[in-house]
Amino acid sequence: MSKINTHPIFNFLCLCSFASPRITPLRSLCTEVILEGARGGEGRMGYIGAHGVQALHRYKYSGVDHSYVAKYVLQPFWSRCVNFFPLWMPPNMITLTGFLFLVTSALLGYIYSPLLDSPPPRWVNFAHGLLLFLYQTFDAVDGKQARRTNSSSPLGELFDHGCDALACAFEALAFGSSAMCGRDAFWFWVISAVPFYFATWESYFTNTLILPVVNGPTEGLMLIYLSHFFTALVGSEWWAQPFGKSMPLVGWVPFLNEIPTNKAVLLLMVVFAVIPTVYCNINNVHKVVQATKGSMPRALAMLYPFVVLLGGVLLWDYLSPSNLMKNYPHLVVVGTGLAFGFLVGRLILAHLCDEPKGLKTNMCMSLLCLPFAVANALTARLNDGVPMVDEFWVLLTYTAYSVSLYLHFATSVIHEITSALGIYCFRITRKEA
Repeated sequence: MSKINTHPIFNFLCLCSFASPRITPLRSLCTEVILEGARGGEGRMGYIGAHGVQALHRYKYSGVDHSYVAKYVLQPFWSRCVNFFPLWMPPNMITLTGFLFLVTSALLGYIYSPLLDSPPPRWVNFAHGLLLFLYQTFDAVDGKQARRTNSSSPLGELFDHGCDALACAFEALAFGSSAMCGRDAFWFWVISAVPFYFATWESYFTNTLILPVVNGPTEGLMLIYLSHFFTALVGSEWWAQPFGKSMPLVGWVPFLNEIPTNKAVLLLMVVFAVIPTVYCNINNVHKVVQATKGSMPRALAMLYPFVVLLGGVLLWDYLSPSNLMKNYPHLVVVGTGLAFGFLVGRLILAHLCDEPKGLKTNMCMSLLCLPFAVANALTARLNDGVPMVDEFWVLLTYTAYSVSLYLHFATSVIHEITSALGIYCFRITRKEA
């Protein structure tokens, strides 16, 4: 049996629980965690146990893209693009380069629209569109480069989808700049993060990433960069005017025609994209759970950290006397986006390592700062609007913690997978035995 790496406090509580017959619930929890570790959950190696190493050697990626746009338009284009990359260039370097395009886009938005409520120069809108197009292209080409150089690996999938999870935050900030979303930039992050998390959760159970006929990575990104290009022509102010004025054809709709165009687009995306997608994800997982006679509550428990993350940030903003999402949109979105990236990365790793289905307790590490942040905001309600600690510093600490947690996870897992598989992250050649 592999050794189990647990926290000293957890070890002490377990010892107490087995010594006292009155602490039955705690004893049950300790037993479950110990058994999970024995099955190869979190081993002495760090994030990956002995069972996980064996699963990594067996793992084969499975994905299906039903998009007609991808099949008949973009796939032929991407197949030509891959030939521009030299054979010595590792796929993960292509992935990272594509991700840095979006980081650059978000930085441009911050420079020219710090609060995301003022129109940036039109060349910035065009740059947002071009950088997103390049991100989509590089994100698609990396897999082709991996097959072309015979360097496909589970690390490539984790690296690719991990960057995609972070990309949700940086593109939300870029779009918030173009569309003058202000505090609603957070909600544009939400409508990209929710389907992403549910799709990752679904693939954990179905063992296949299924992209429908119309999906986010293809048509969704295409719609966004076309919106950036359109904004470069008409100006960002177009998004701030009433929807009925921007889109006269829908002026007859009583509610939509009066609200700003960016808010109307947000609502339409929720109704016609997010809700149907999430419904399909849950339905597909339910079918698998029924077929395997598993536990649906146990499957739904894996959504708990993400729901608490969203709920915690929204509660914090509601109680905040500083109007966090309006005054510090970049810090809120980046901090929450990196915490989200940790959750997604941990979920993908559990899939790659064939870990037992259910809540992964260390996912809750991403939530550690939220109780303190909410409590600090609550003190302002009890102290004439003055919090115990300045909220800017609390938010900065929250963001720094999320960055540190994600970097620790990413570097640790990359080291463990490369050691287990005998490969490099940014080199195509294999390690010597």
